[in-house]
Amino acid sequence: MLSPLANAAYRHLFNAQVSALWGTGLATIALGLLAYDLAGAQAGEILGAALAIKMVCYVGVAPIASAIAANVPRKTLLVGLDLVRALVAIALPFVTGRHTGTIKSNRVLRSRLA
Repeated sequence: MLSPLANAAYRHLFNAQVSALWGTGLATIALGLLAYDLAGAQAGEILGAALAIKMVCYVGVAPIASAIAANVPRKTLLVGLDLVRALVAIALPFVTGRHTGTIKSNRVLRSRLA
């Protein structure tokens, strides 16, 4: 079962994938905790908006990123993107507030439509 890990290239790729998955999981947990810390009972709205923006970015940026990735060495691209993700994760503790204009305007709109 562990025989594929005998291949050094595969072992490095496997370790990199496991590290990236750990980072993604921890970032999701950190985002949820940050939303709760900033908004308390309204954390669901904040987290929902953040995750929706994340999905829109995946769908909207994917075609552009694919075109750029075709012209960049894969290893450089993957390491660079992991560094960017690490910088974003490091910046999370420095977030001190939230932009509530959108949330308040949505509540006003819902109350007027109801």
